[in-house]
Amino acid sequence: MDIEKRNKLWALIVTGALILISLIYIKANIYFLYLVVYIWFGVAYGMMLQYGRFCFASASRDLFAAGVPRMAVGILIALIFFSLIQAALASTDMSTFHPAPFGIHMLIAGCVFGVGMVLAGGCASGSLYKVGEGNMTSLLAVVVGLCLGQAVFVDLGGVFNKLLPQSWIDGAHQTQAAVLAGRGLEMPVNTWFDHYLVGYIWKQPTYTVAGLLADNPHHPTTANIFLGNAVINSIIPALLILGIIYWFYPRKVHKTRVIKEKGSFSIGDNFAGIWKMITASKRTSMMGILVGITAGLHILTIAGMQKRFAVKSSNFGELLLRMGYDKDVTPKGTVFDPGYWYITSQEGQVGAWILEKFGWDMHDNMFFGWVNGIPELWRNPALWMSLGIIFGAMIMALLQKEFKVKFPSTELMVWGISGGLLMGMGSRPSLGCNIGGFFIRAAGGDPNGWVYGTGMVLGAFVGVKFFNWWTERQMAKEMADFDIDL
Repeated sequence: MDIEKRNKLWALIVTGALILISLIYIKANIYFLYLVVYIWFGVAYGMMLQYGRFCFASASRDLFAAGVPRMAVGILIALIFFSLIQAALASTDMSTFHPAPFGIHMLIAGCVFGVGMVLAGGCASGSLYKVGEGNMTSLLAVVVGLCLGQAVFVDLGGVFNKLLPQSWIDGAHQTQAAVLAGRGLEMPVNTWFDHYLVGYIWKQPTYTVAGLLADNPHHPTTANIFLGNAVINSIIPALLILGIIYWFYPRKVHKTRVIKEKGSFSIGDNFAGIWKMITASKRTSMMGILVGITAGLHILTIAGMQKRFAVKSSNFGELLLRMGYDKDVTPKGTVFDPGYWYITSQEGQVGAWILEKFGWDMHDNMFFGWVNGIPELWRNPALWMSLGIIFGAMIMALLQKEFKVKFPSTELMVWGISGGLLMGMGSRPSLGCNIGGFFIRAAGGDPNGWVYGTGMVLGAFVGVKFFNWWTERQMAKEMADFDIDL
């Protein structure tokens, strides 16, 4: 059997296995249809990410190291389309999006994540689709960094608690006492992250631009939503960034070519140059449009599932309780269920699940014990979304003849693990990664998205510069071996 036929066969096998798994879930209980929706949107994301080579780390590396804007342009196009769809959904009360607490922590966390994604060779979503292509460096970044490292990161206490501001500690314990008195539930405030989350993050304000424009911030009008969330917070910044990218990268070459052809260069030629930059890679631009549309459809479908099964927003835990899986949920009856495209929290749950099998109590912290829970892996909807991305990318890579198992060298193993750990460390304080921290929020009208995105770009710039320095240093050492004394 030739390679092409073998790849098609394996693509059919993977697709068939996912269909069978979906049917088994639905047969077991109709409530699992909610989980199946996550599976297939994950598959869709994975196929589009792999086909369009969509990766925020690649976008930063290509732009800063090689001056190639293709990937950055595709991401901004996806954001513009997604913002319009998010606005339409929000205006019809069919959105599952919610803004995050605003603060300087977003910028700092974004910087850490940005460095990590460059070192790992892929962002959170990029690492997942590259695992689907057979990249074992990305697998290390995901398993060791995003899964195990992230779980350990939120469970550290002891000496780390002594490094925190007293105001965080006092605020956390005041909230803990209030919850105990009001609801009779004991919040597990023990680790540094517990105090940070309860004593600092939960006390920060949340904003959407639509809410800031509206007379009632909790009930913005349709005009507020489209003008504030889509136009002001998403489309205008994205267009400005496209213009800046054009000015500093392809404009010089475009201007030289135009002057050579017609002897002059006008403002209209600049707009023509921007359009040419956008359409330079139809494959990436088209995938940007489809990613934005798919992310919007994902929100619409999950909102529909929540209405159909009469569950509160972002609470698949209610369905788990109805099915009798009490141990999967938190004392509040909740489990991590973002309601839209999201990565990293579910990977942290995998790490916690593994560590608990070895006797490490991971329920004694806020992140797992109170906010997200640690469901069994096969009952974790967000995890199935991540697995769907891997399998979707695998299907597309097989069909495109791009699947190949690639084992890393020792150096790449170090980069992958280090980068994965930094991505995990950067995603937790901000409660999101390149997808949940930047893409979803920026498109949803949350200014936080741009704060995190700014940090992520700054961190990526540092990561690229570090890699350049390291490469030059290694080359200098290797060339030194060829020095000849005359």
